[in-house]
Amino acid sequence: MAFAQDRTAPVVHTRSGPVRGIVEDGLAVFKGVPYAAPPVGPLRWRPAQPHQGWTGTLDATAYGPSAPQIVREVDPMLGGHGFAPFDEDCLTLNVWSPGIDDARRPVLVWIHGGAFISGSGAMPNYSGETFARDGDLVVVNLNYRLGPLGLLHFASTDGSEDTEDTGGGNVWLTDQLAALRWVQDNIAAFGGDPGNVTVAGQSAGALSTAALAGHAGDGRLFRRAILQSVPLAMPLATPAEARARTAAYREIVGAKDGDDLRTLPWPRLVEATAGLLAATAEWGHWTAPFMPVLDGVTAARQPVENLLDGPGAAIDVLIGWTAEESAFVFALGEAYASTTREQVLRRARDSFGDDAAEAYAAYEAARPGGRPVDVLIDLATDELFRKPTLAFAEARAVRGRPVWTYEFAFPTPAHDGRLGAPHCLDLPFVFDNFDAWSHAPFLTGMDVRTRDALARSVHRAWISFVRTGDPNHPAMPHWERYDLRSRATMRFGAAGT
Repeated sequence: MAFAQDRTAPVVHTRSGPVRGIVEDGLAVFKGVPYAAPPVGPLRWRPAQPHQGWTGTLDATAYGPSAPQIVREVDPMLGGHGFAPFDEDCLTLNVWSPGIDDARRPVLVWIHGGAFISGSGAMPNYSGETFARDGDLVVVNLNYRLGPLGLLHFASTDGSEDTEDTGGGNVWLTDQLAALRWVQDNIAAFGGDPGNVTVAGQSAGALSTAALAGHAGDGRLFRRAILQSVPLAMPLATPAEARARTAAYREIVGAKDGDDLRTLPWPRLVEATAGLLAATAEWGHWTAPFMPVLDGVTAARQPVENLLDGPGAAIDVLIGWTAEESAFVFALGEAYASTTREQVLRRARDSFGDDAAEAYAAYEAARPGGRPVDVLIDLATDELFRKPTLAFAEARAVRGRPVWTYEFAFPTPAHDGRLGAPHCLDLPFVFDNFDAWSHAPFLTGMDVRTRDALARSVHRAWISFVRTGDPNHPAMPHWERYDLRSRATMRFGAAGT
């Protein structure tokens, strides 16, 4: 570890030791702060352990390494989702604060998505600067273990579940829990209120947020949750399914058992992700090479249940989807370039059985002039995101639990308008930081004035929810809670809202 020498920079005393940050655009910023012990050597595939602390003052002016991950050289949507350097010693977080004082500001903890195989708290896309500055919030984001290093599931040598020693295959979740406990222990020293924490995430980050609610203690760990594009129809794997996936991965990487895997360098482990991704792909389905496991220890129930009758039932929830989520996977993929009606009909039978032709006709009629791949996009979006999200909102409403729902429907003109409003398109609007997304091809061609007006509205709604538990603000139409009477859903579209 390096230690700062500049005594004019902000210093905060955490329970692990003092950290010295930097002032950026009027905010106190602390980067690369360890929240758990490095998960290396004997701690590989072990639950996150407490950090032993440090002597002296830790230099917290540069991001820590990102979790090891595969990096796509060409990404026609995001332009890339990894952020070098990468290292197995990656369990750090970053903090943005308007002031190191006793103001006890609301706290926003952001958990990045990326199908549990990519992403980083070091990415400029996910900088907490805009939320901290515009909302007078303390913002935290974090790295957590990804891919094989975060999600492989092992059994003990006697064949029983090795849940206590390995985190049940969910060491990624033990990382995130360690970060939230760090927030509870330390955020007051950064000007935040540990009693007013919102956890937010998108995609895998949203599924993580729901999983974390299983440990929320009826709101004591965090009070509010924002779930963006959460794939609620993608259930956690059973232990048997997870062990089978681990066995397939071992065959790809060429390891005979878990002990053999422990001897391999992390670059080799990560490289094998591509092989597992290919082996688990299924035409017309949105699949992930690694999935969390329903282990009964770190995850005792499916994540959605945590926010219905489980430990997170009292948490306020804001949840939504983008109108064409699945365009992210199907609109530009080579395997779907010449999609036929017959192919989509076969895929539709997986969902509708003998009613596949009738379902296809309904989707086709709802999008006049659409191509077969557009039917696939709409079908998969409904199945994985929209329908389960609305079913969740309905279940919350039945229980009298607060929930606000939205659809982000602002289409991008990029790629000749074939994308609509795909997965991830809401992110730069939520953060209102388009400069940080200049590398993302899916933003090309947007009218800047319309784009920025919508971003201001969305960004302020998220700030209002973090601060008060209600997303309404004066510059937008009234957003009603989802209830059994109105079933209100806010639609963020081209007109601003």
